[in-house]
Parts: sequence; C-alpha cells; structure tokens
Amino acid sequence: MTAQDGLPPLRDVIAAHGLNAVRALGQNFLLDLNLTGRIARAAGPLAGVTVIEVGPGPGGLTRALLAEGADKVIAVERDRRCIAALEEIAAHYPGRLQVIEGDALTTDMAALATGRVRIVANLPYNIATPLLIGWLRTEPWPPFYENMTLMFQREVAERIVATPADDAYGRLGVVCGWRTEAHILFDISPKAFTPPPKVTSSVVQMIPRPVPLPVDMAKLERVTAAAFGQRRKMLRQSLKSLGVDPLPLLAASGIPETARAEEIDVAGFVRLTDALG
Repeated sequence: MTAQDGLPPLRDVIAAHGLNAVRALGQNFLLDLNLTGRIARAAGPLAGVTVIEVGPGPGGLTRALLAEGADKVIAVERDRRCIAALEEIAAHYPGRLQVIEGDALTTDMAALATGRVRIVANLPYNIATPLLIGWLRTEPWPPFYENMTLMFQREVAERIVATPADDAYGRLGVVCGWRTEAHILFDISPKAFTPPPKVTSSVVQMIPRPVPLPVDMAKLERVTAAAFGQRRKMLRQSLKSLGVDPLPLLAASGIPETARAEEIDVAGFVRLTDALG
C-alpha cells in the first residue's frame, strides 16, 4: 500500500511488530493490496461514513478504508500486539482512525458511532457467525448500520445467502434472509492471506430490510433450531422438540404436514413462529 498512502508495506509492518498470525484468534492477514481496496470499494462511497472494522490486525483493510475516503474508521482489535501498528496508521491519518483494544463480542458497536455507519471487516473465522448474529439481533430495527460488507469462509457465506432452493439453506439463511438482503460479492483465494487458510473466503454484503416481517427473533431462532435440528425428518416430527403438538402449528401456518425444513421459506417460518405464540 506504499503507493497509495506512503506507509510501509504490510509485510514490513508484520515483521517490525512481530505479528505472526495466531490461530487461536482466528487470524489470517490479507496482504493483497488490490483485494483490500476492492473490499473497501465494495462497501460503497465512504465519504461522510464512519466504518466499524473488527479484527484489523496489522491494518491492511484499515488503510484501504481510509484511502478510499472514509471519514472515520473505528477499529476494534483484541490482539494487543497489533495496537502499535494501528496507532502508526492513526498518526498518519490524524483524527480519522480510532483504535479500540477489546473483544468485539462484548463491545457495544451501536454505541461507538453516530450518523452514517457501515461495518466492514475481514472477520476472524472463529467468531464470525456469533458476531453476525449479534448484529442481526440489533434493536431497534432498522439498525445503526447502513450495510455490512464482511468476509467469511465460503461455506459460511453460502449458508448466509441460501434460500430453500439451495443445499446450504438452514437456520442462518432464515435469520439472515429475514432481516437483510444478502449477496456474495466475490471470492478470495487462500493464497492472498498470510498464513493461507485451508478454505476459500467470500465477501458478503448485507443490506438491512427496512421493515422485516414482524416476529420475535428469539422465538424464530427456537423454531428454526427445532426444524433444522432434524432436517431430514418431516416438520410434523422435528417440531415435537418444541414441546407442543406440531400439527396445529403447521395447519395454522398453511404448511403441509409432510413438509421438511429446507422447503420452507422465511415467510413460512415467521408464520410458524407466530402460531407458536
């Protein structure tokens, strides 16, 4: 990224600060400058926008977001070793980078920024799904963010965007499809990372639905957990784990007794949840 912002190459930063990736933290550093720039641009024009980034590591994506014109980047990093490298970026972009040392799973993201906010991150693989579910649980809705542009393992990305027509359709696809419009933008080869992971990654963009179908999310998660917990069985059998007779639920929802979970769309699961009461 030297040609763009005058800061040292990321490999030099990693060497200078001893930032060998730690598997326990889910770290895989993205060093390809073309790709970090592409992810930043995928989030849309960033002028007037505050970006929240989780797991910036040595700051490759952070630098791209700033170079692409983000008014401010708030970077939440758990690994104390990375803080000095990020502070060097902050000094290069006075007043535009706020570094928070902490655990993203326990950080109140909604309280970090006001105005126009987007979440852009190469998420640590080991906490990616819990983070996403937490952001989808945001209340009130519409949420504090305009969109989320996030990197996941390809397998997880496919589950996020899946519909009943897809083999990957399950609980995650229902919840994500209920509150957002989600699309896979592009894939990233393992070779782009240091160290290279064993899987392909995908960048997913999620745009909140202004008015999702009204339903209690906790109950929706309970229903989908029961339905997909025994996904090869018919719903008249798998929904028994809810502790109620499934047949009246299915009848009230207009769903055939012989239907299986992977055949039911988001609206169908909302009706089931409402019928549960």
